[in-house]
Amino acid sequence: MTEKDYLTEQLKKHFGFGTFKGNQEAVIQNVLEGRDTFVLMPTGGGKSLCYQLPSLLMNGTAIVISPLIALMKNQVDAMRHFSEDNGIAHFINSSLNKQAIDQVKDDIRSGKTKLLYVAPESLTKEENIEFLRQIPVSFYAVDEAHCISEWGHDFRPEYRRIRPIINEIAKRPVIALTATATPKVQLDIQKNLGMMNAAVFKSSFNRPNLYYEVRAKNKNVDKEIVKFIKANDKKSGIVYCLSRKKVEDFTEILKANGINALAYHAGMDSLTRSENQDAFLMEATEVIVATIAFGMGIDKPDVRYVIHYDIPKSLEGYYQETGRSGRDGGEGKCVVFYTRKDLQKLEKFMQGKPISEQEIGKQLLEETKAYAETSVCRRKALLHYFGEEYTEENCGNCDNCLNPKRQVEAKELLISVLETVEVLKDKFKADHVIDILHGKMTSEVISYEHDELEMFGTGKDEDEKIWNTVIRQAMIAGFLDKDIENYGLLKLTAEGRKYLKNPVSFKISEDNDFEIEENVEETPLRGGASCAVDPVLYSIMKDLRKKLSKKLEVPPYVIFQDPSLEAMATNYPVTIEELQNIPGVGAGKAKRYGQEFVEIIKRHVTENEIERPEDLRIRTVANKSRLKVFIVQSIDRKVALDDIALTKGLEFNELLDEIEAIVYSGTKINIDYFLNEVIDEEHIEEIYNYFKETETDDLEEAIVELGNDYTEEEIRLVRIKFISELAN
Repeated sequence: MTEKDYLTEQLKKHFGFGTFKGNQEAVIQNVLEGRDTFVLMPTGGGKSLCYQLPSLLMNGTAIVISPLIALMKNQVDAMRHFSEDNGIAHFINSSLNKQAIDQVKDDIRSGKTKLLYVAPESLTKEENIEFLRQIPVSFYAVDEAHCISEWGHDFRPEYRRIRPIINEIAKRPVIALTATATPKVQLDIQKNLGMMNAAVFKSSFNRPNLYYEVRAKNKNVDKEIVKFIKANDKKSGIVYCLSRKKVEDFTEILKANGINALAYHAGMDSLTRSENQDAFLMEATEVIVATIAFGMGIDKPDVRYVIHYDIPKSLEGYYQETGRSGRDGGEGKCVVFYTRKDLQKLEKFMQGKPISEQEIGKQLLEETKAYAETSVCRRKALLHYFGEEYTEENCGNCDNCLNPKRQVEAKELLISVLETVEVLKDKFKADHVIDILHGKMTSEVISYEHDELEMFGTGKDEDEKIWNTVIRQAMIAGFLDKDIENYGLLKLTAEGRKYLKNPVSFKISEDNDFEIEENVEETPLRGGASCAVDPVLYSIMKDLRKKLSKKLEVPPYVIFQDPSLEAMATNYPVTIEELQNIPGVGAGKAKRYGQEFVEIIKRHVTENEIERPEDLRIRTVANKSRLKVFIVQSIDRKVALDDIALTKGLEFNELLDEIEAIVYSGTKINIDYFLNEVIDEEHIEEIYNYFKETETDDLEEAIVELGNDYTEEEIRLVRIKFISELAN
């Protein structure tokens, strides 16, 4: 029997597969021959088998160093499923008590255990090192090896201690495995693990079945995701959020909308986390809302979509998380919601970290930003980041390829960029190159006397975004390279030098612009000239409001403002619960005034056979905003409003915005204690009477009518008192 036939037979015997995938067979052969092995294989490529099968065929126990307890449990359960004896695989980590650890050690000593999973923290414990020195080790597998590198997306300092500990236990071959590593990270891993001579097996990063899309993130993001999930009913999906709080809040929103969802994050107790993970694997729940802690090594082949509520910190993280969809080769939709505000938040989180770490983090964020904003094929951009060339012009399975932008000639712009990088001798970043072309007298430009360069200011007529686009697309074309190790310095490649000698046509498509979309909000609480979808219904409701206004002796806007009526005439709420989701309508206002309105809307919908939009089924979670709760509670305790603003880091006018939203939504508050301190009683009365007699609550009109005797803040404060007392 040939070696190839033997391995195939063992594969069938132990795992039930008839053939190997990709590089698996070559990797396994290399491990069996006792050589160091580096495996770069995308999620779903079958990395685990590369060390699982050799462990069963070699003498001794293979030690698998793995970063997550959830991952270990899943892998051990899977191995036990393939074997008759549960002792075949074990893990040692902080979740086990002493009795359980003693059982593990007994199984290892008896020779039953072929695979032992350990967390790097457990590996450093003296008692574990002492025990492992006494057993025959077949080889070491370092899973999720990108955790070694500071340039990786999930750096863990304890991973950099693995090599010295391995040397202390027993020198045996090492197999390092990762699904995401740029060339820089790969080199870092090999250096740190002392395996520069390892055989490297690199699979293509291309996942043709995955659809990539970037959407502008605005105030309607919750609605968009709920609609997406409902459109993919009965399919398994993951929604990734950056914070634990967002995970919990958004899980509640999904549940409120009838979606079977569970949360998963590191702050939950391990039992709940484990139960929720199992529920997802066993299809007892369709959707997991999670931080990035979820999914590493989770072998669920039929995840049909991965949604990123927040933009990830790095493209490595993004690639790995999206790679959890469509592992069976079937449909996999990957949608990320992007706004530059999220990038700014992520940068703020870095403050306080060492400067070098901040610089690395900023570089990784810059790459993420470039990916999100580019208008070239997402697949091409992603593969380029991982050092792989994608030669197809249109992948046909990403938003940019399905909706291509018009291309424009940029030959002269490219020449300007390449010549500037050449003159700068590859020693500056993209923003400095753009500053020179734009003619900006920055401190750096002045100190290096770059304002004296021939090309200084030659590109000032072009928008800065265009120069960014040229640089990004020149990198993908291979004319420029970014030296990530040296803080993102731009370098001219050999291809770039050739281009300068013989320039040809170079067409670019302008980057996607998220600056406009990211400011889109739901219908504002006041003002605005948005119009109702159904003008007939809008007119009927205005008549009803006028009738109620006379009956209750309050101005019409006190009942419902125009934008709220417009939203009702667009979304057709037919229950009090649905009415509460209309901007500017809270629970109190809906109950006080809403019944007649929903009855009119229901009758109008029935008589005209109107199909209501999906949006109205999006339900929010009551009291979702902790800030609003904090403000109401503080006012109840009679805390001065300027002190509330100070505590929450708000400008005073921003606090008034929040308070206005609270009272316009129907919540009653009493700010008399503050008004009486800061405004004369006579002034309060005059402003109050103005709002009682006028037909509008418009601030600008009030300022004009009331004259210069009153400040804008005074008018807003009394308007809050008026709305709260009369409307709520």
